[in-house]
Amino acid sequence: VQLVESGGGLVQPGGSLRLSCSASGFTFSTRGMSWYRQAPGKERDLVARISSSGGTITNYATSVKGRFTISRDNAKNTVYLQMNSLKPEDTAVYYCNDWNSALSWGQGTQVTVSS
Repeated sequence: VQLVESGGGLVQPGGSLRLSCSASGFTFSTRGMSWYRQAPGKERDLVARISSSGGTITNYATSVKGRFTISRDNAKNTVYLQMNSLKPEDTAVYYCNDWNSALSWGQGTQVTVSS
């Protein structure tokens, strides 16, 4: 099993980023997927989840609702996180995992929101 996150970077407040997580080693379409984030000195927190197959069920942390959108492309074994209206408090390392965070963690991708 391998999860590879990408798409992070430095962005100004109010900006946007799109994160990608490429998955391999398991049947991607049958697993719900999640995005988590970990800010310096803090625990890793759930950001968003998307159900398996067609991804018709999504849920979000209160802090990102209305700004972030999770989606998936089963043909590409990839889950995405579109992040809009970014705030400094969104600064963290972002990770993907399955719905229950049962897989080995990848290296994450750093998102820094700063002017």
